[in-house]
Amino acid sequence: MLSSGINFIKFKTKTKNLLVKKNLQSILKEKNQIIESLSRNYKNNFSTRQLKKYQKYLNLRVIGMGGSILGTHAIYDFLKDKIKKNFLFIDNLQPNSRKNLKKNFTNIIVSKSGNTIETIVNSNILIKNKNKNIFITEDKKNYLHLLAKKLKAEIIHHNNYIGGRYSVLSEVGMLPAELMGLNVSKFRQLNSLIKNKDFIDALISNVSSTLYFIKKKKFNSIIINYDEKSENLFKWYQQLVAESLGKKNNGLLPIVSNMPKDNHSVMQLYLDGFKNNFFTFFYTQENKSEKIDNNQILSSQSYLKNKNISNIIFAQKKATENIFQKKNIPFRSFEIKKRDEKTLGELFCFFVLETILLSKSLKLDPYDQPAVELIKNETKKLLI
Repeated sequence: MLSSGINFIKFKTKTKNLLVKKNLQSILKEKNQIIESLSRNYKNNFSTRQLKKYQKYLNLRVIGMGGSILGTHAIYDFLKDKIKKNFLFIDNLQPNSRKNLKKNFTNIIVSKSGNTIETIVNSNILIKNKNKNIFITEDKKNYLHLLAKKLKAEIIHHNNYIGGRYSVLSEVGMLPAELMGLNVSKFRQLNSLIKNKDFIDALISNVSSTLYFIKKKKFNSIIINYDEKSENLFKWYQQLVAESLGKKNNGLLPIVSNMPKDNHSVMQLYLDGFKNNFFTFFYTQENKSEKIDNNQILSSQSYLKNKNISNIIFAQKKATENIFQKKNIPFRSFEIKKRDEKTLGELFCFFVLETILLSKSLKLDPYDQPAVELIKNETKKLLI
């Protein structure tokens, strides 16, 4: 168990890496402002009072790319049952898809650099003078900062030391979470987690196992996701892992499989194909679930009587784990018992610390993404 809200089963590899433990101790001791953003010590660059005038708006639109929006989208979807407002996320360029969007959205525009081309284009097309707008960007002369001043919009400063994929518990994720009506104080769980022996043991064990898999040429980290509301959580995770580890001919390929749909496509490959994969199962207990209509069940399917959709999904997940175990396919498993801010904050902390710890153990810089900059520069050349 990681915490009261998360049941956790570790990889079954019997490997301990003393270097991983030392690296974790070093990471937690050093004055790292990114790590601090996971803790209660971090101070937001906005206040509840500052946002009070926006709380009355029910339709909000978040405009951004990558880490500037994926974490916020993950929060909204994971905790959707608690949120009474409508949030729309614009996180790609799609020609001719903007015409029918409502014009009365309150916009939250996010870009650390303020010069992200897709965010500039979407802002240019979607933002009108009559909109209420909040810009989250660095405190310097960039496109979004200048646009915000022109529109006399609210500007929240994005700390320049926090890169997009690590920014979910900073202003980037917490300001929208505040406007969603969520309890922002419960997300940052680092202070208590680093005192939790189960959490620390799980972190060290999983990083040690992952390093063992890399040594054995297993480079595909596949998420077997049984929670529809967590799809965007794993899109966030996908960027976190790929951009942090994918450099200097290293890296893991994070692949997200949504179940049970993918049982009917790629599961055959996972069970019987090449063996360079390791897996993460993810399941969330649901208190409410649609029930099967017993009157329409034939005798040949009597095992479905008195069941609900959650019962069936859990049985499918457990069955798949059993088969993986019989076939000696490496996997770990998260079972979420409480869908709330605290649990999601713990997951963010775990995945961020795990990724940074993996990077340090592989002697990589977890915070840069030099190859991505090549495409940005090449795109500008072609547009000139």
